Amino acid sequence: MDRPAGTAAKRPRSPDDGERLAKRVAAQVPCSRREAEQYIAEGFVKVDGQRAELPQMRVRPDQHVDIDPQAQLQDALPVTFLLHKPEGMGPQAAAALLTQAAHWGEDTSGIRPSRTHLLGRKPLLALPDPASGLCILSQDFRVVRKLTEDAGVIEQELVAEVRGEIAPNGLARLCHGLRWDGQPLPPARVSWQSETRLRFALKGIAPEWIEWMCAQVGLELVGLRRIRVGRVAMAGLPVGQWRYLPVGERF
Repeated sequence: MDRPAGTAAKRPRSPDDGERLAKRVAAQVPCSRREAEQYIAEGFVKVDGQRAELPQMRVRPDQHVDIDPQAQLQDALPVTFLLHKPEGMGPQAAAALLTQAAHWGEDTSGIRPSRTHLLGRKPLLALPDPASGLCILSQDFRVVRKLTEDAGVIEQELVAEVRGEIAPNGLARLCHGLRWDGQPLPPARVSWQSETRLRFALKGIAPEWIEWMCAQVGLELVGLRRIRVGRVAMAGLPVGQWRYLPVGERF
């Protein structure tokens, strides 16, 4: 049968073109193709001395494929990332920080980074771009459901840097007494940490409302940092770095 005009003939693949890396690994281990892809994703495979990342890459017969003899596959479970977002950074730029180089060296989760962790990460409980602090991205549908459906009852703790002189009875109003469009805001726990810092513990009030709340009592918000969501605290996580949520740690 004649080819349509303008189409090029597809060259038959020859043995010299090689085979998929996952197929070679599966034969060498031996293991299933799915397990071979996981060996590659978890960084246990080298081609000619260089770490391989793509299971679909093709390797020639003369190329040397090494599989780490100490390799042990971890359970292929969805993961949740905890990131200390720098101030002034939007959600896309923040997600771009989830690289191997920014992985906190003191992460005690025991989870090894894998290319599969790059897929389907959903940002949750977004912070305003100017704010810094704890950001959450997850592949785990249970975490996504929890932080979406129960967002209004999960407590968030934030530290606000403010300036100005608070109005009389202002602290009490921040705790319970502010109204938006005629409706009272949910009660909050607000206290002074220092002369210029207020601690907010909020349920049902998004972080972006804190600037407006401060303005209602004569204060100007100059900095905001989230340090806890539910039972998960940022603790010593450095700015710009991330860790995994360990198995068993719950929001």
